[in-house]
Amino acid sequence: MSNERQHQVAVIGAGPTGLMAAEILSAAGMAVTVYDRMPSPGRKLLMAGRGGLNLTHSEPFDKFAGRYGAASDRLRPILEAFPPAALVAWAEGLGEHTFIGSSGRIFPKAMKASPLLRAWLRRLGGQGVELRTRHDWLGWDDEGALAFHGPDGPVTAEPDATVLALGGASWGKLGSDGRWSGSLAARGVGIAPFQPSNCGFVADWSSLFRARFGGTPLKGIALRFEGQSVRGDAVVTHYGIEGGAVYALSPALRDAIARDGKAVLEIDLRPDMTRSRLTDRLSRPAKGQSLSTFLRKAAHLPPVAVNLLREAGDLPSGGALAALIKSVPVTLTATQPIDRAISTAGGVSLDAVDDDLMIRALPGVFAAGEMLDWEAPTGGYLLQASFATGVAAARGVRAWLGER
Repeated sequence: MSNERQHQVAVIGAGPTGLMAAEILSAAGMAVTVYDRMPSPGRKLLMAGRGGLNLTHSEPFDKFAGRYGAASDRLRPILEAFPPAALVAWAEGLGEHTFIGSSGRIFPKAMKASPLLRAWLRRLGGQGVELRTRHDWLGWDDEGALAFHGPDGPVTAEPDATVLALGGASWGKLGSDGRWSGSLAARGVGIAPFQPSNCGFVADWSSLFRARFGGTPLKGIALRFEGQSVRGDAVVTHYGIEGGAVYALSPALRDAIARDGKAVLEIDLRPDMTRSRLTDRLSRPAKGQSLSTFLRKAAHLPPVAVNLLREAGDLPSGGALAALIKSVPVTLTATQPIDRAISTAGGVSLDAVDDDLMIRALPGVFAAGEMLDWEAPTGGYLLQASFATGVAAARGVRAWLGER
């Protein structure tokens, strides 16, 4: 048996990141034990698959890599080493064929996570990976061993290397609650405060608008904020607004609210129609029609859009009304709480890990996935980076153990 086969590696967290790290390490002949505090693995992955498991995205790589905002430069080499094509090939290797949707997003044809997860766990079992569920990681004991609370009481482990894949802070019921941050901070690891990402925002709707249109979609719109523009859909909620187009702007909106106490989002209700064309159509005689009927026929606006215009104040006419339709201001005053967010910003600072994702203050301990301080919009970007950082951490473990 080679020395490499004798290496013992602990992976803490049985989500996509941790399981991917376990696969890479066990395929290299290492003895891998995966610990998770939940009763079964991959719970957040299964939740993500309820609406169709969006694995990644098919857009050109440069555009793809730019979706990670301030973390783009740091994540780019990690994504280059395990790009979307590699993730697709991996899924196909598990027997889960994929397709590209009309939006460019990539899904397994089964549109579920459960078949992929079952095949993955069979592969991991065949590679000798040991899975220990109901093991809550508590940090390190006084002798430096990993400490867990297991189903039968305290458990310790002293692996040759550890991969932490503990997730962010927005899915406590599924295992990602950010409690790990205290253990790492106590050992000198830089931790950025958690913040909601891909979240909804509070708007001060009138009681009538809230009661009538809470839960109503706004389809085919464009949102603008601070020079950014996103086309897509959103949903009016009882508290404000949420949805894919909103999530894409959530970092900028969140930061503006923290800085200024509010953010004014502009909504283009007809992005496929120019202002001049709208002005022309709105200048035609109403012929006794109500304003709602006139706007529905002349500008193809549904009732939720017409009443959103009314939320902005008294409606003008002609060119001024066209301008309002192209740029409805909505004042946002707060984010939804972290436990209502799809993902989080914050976590282990990227400056706290080296290029192989080893924590600088904790030699032999690697961090990967959403517990690192990066964020991205929905659309496959979250899962892609979670998988890719799991691969990077595993390769980092191999390199570090090889040097030793």
